[in-house]
Amino acid sequence: MPPKNDRMKILGTGSALPKHTVTNDMLSDYVETSDEWITTRTGIKSRQIITTERFEDLAALAGQRAIDAAGLVPEDIDFIICHNVCNVYVTPSLASLVQGALGIKGPNCPTMDINSACAGFVYGLDICDAFLQTGRASHILYVCAEEVTRMVDWTQRETCVLFGDGAGALVLGKGDNYLASKLTSTPMPDVIYYRLPCEPTPFETGEGIDTHVSMQLKGREVFRMAVTSAQRDIRDVVSKAGLQLEDIDHYLLHQANLRIIDAIKQNFDLPQERFHTNIHKRGNTSSASIPILLDEIIREGKVKRGDLMVFNGFGAGFVTSAAVVRY
Repeated sequence: MPPKNDRMKILGTGSALPKHTVTNDMLSDYVETSDEWITTRTGIKSRQIITTERFEDLAALAGQRAIDAAGLVPEDIDFIICHNVCNVYVTPSLASLVQGALGIKGPNCPTMDINSACAGFVYGLDICDAFLQTGRASHILYVCAEEVTRMVDWTQRETCVLFGDGAGALVLGKGDNYLASKLTSTPMPDVIYYRLPCEPTPFETGEGIDTHVSMQLKGREVFRMAVTSAQRDIRDVVSKAGLQLEDIDHYLLHQANLRIIDAIKQNFDLPQERFHTNIHKRGNTSSASIPILLDEIIREGKVKRGDLMVFNGFGAGFVTSAAVVRY
């Protein structure tokens, strides 16, 4: 077994989803597709999409549920970190909006946002671990909240059928349960990207100025890179923790596409029930997919204290991440 360390542990988890569920059949009203076309290629049957909710309220609700699960109150939180790819606020940060929604007042709870695409959940865990190790925080609220459905062109069935909205949250404290992690990045921006419009200036010439482009992704390249990187990173991070693949009780992979997850699983001689999925009912919620899934299986009683878990993510950049955590 790996030696104990004074790093980080999960105190509580929470999640929140929009109330509106959109099935594959419902999508055929907006784009040329069908349940059979979507299910065959992605494994997705439905997803939740924001309608009347405020995005920041959804993030705060996930955070409050994690605080409640940890047996704490909002005033116990002394740092808030949010991972978010895109929302209507460029500034202030989503984390500061969550702070306000939770009623955490005063200057002693700093906040910040990060963005490492769909691999960002573990990137944020590493940042939380660093703040806890150095004594800069005692109880961190970490929220991954995404409204990815605002980034796609709803006339392009190759992208719009993939995504859903949602938020997952963890309360993290000092402990010996964060056993190993691995982060990588390879500059390949053309594989997956999304560009927002910026305000014009009187000095623009128009030459070389990027304009708004909805989410673009090269599906075959994403599939190949995701499967290859996941197999590599999972093996590396488990070895780094001083463990064997069969020692891990739960594998939680980024819920991007069921076909990607199936391809990753096929390369590990492990019981299939150790690989948890919810993409069939949630879609791809970007960085929120792993913490939403984690909260669901914990509340369903599938995880007990002391179980070993692997988290693995991959996304635009091209960035990848993996971690071994004892619950």
